[in-house]
Amino acid sequence: MQYLHTMIRITDIDASLRFFCDGLGLSEVRRYDSEGGRFTLIFLAANEDMDTARIQKAPLIELTYNWDPEDYTGGRNFGHLAYRVDDIYALCTHLQDLGITIHRPPRDGYMAFVKSPDGISIELLQSGDALPPSEPWLSMSNTGSW
Repeated sequence: MQYLHTMIRITDIDASLRFFCDGLGLSEVRRYDSEGGRFTLIFLAANEDMDTARIQKAPLIELTYNWDPEDYTGGRNFGHLAYRVDDIYALCTHLQDLGITIHRPPRDGYMAFVKSPDGISIELLQSGDALPPSEPWLSMSNTGSW
């Protein structure tokens, strides 16, 4: 068995790509438009997975945009996606600079949660040992659900 991808339904391609690519640093591997099915699939990979993703088509995030509007609920029921990151403080600062809320700040120097524009929880985990606790994260409260 091999893990291939996780599919997330999205409502706004530009907002989602801004979050996943500009914010989290994922890159688009491929895109597929289906005129008959009236949907667009956008496959993304983390930079360290890019070679594997291009060859094996895994591991990927599949963003599914349905051309006919739908109201999606239950993003929290999905659970979350998790990514290991090189510097959790730098990434959280970068995300904040893009206007993205840090729902669970990295107070411990190890773990944080943010949400995509469609309410999908994303867990960020510091690579290796936790960074020393640091402000402003140390005293920052949780915001909403994560």
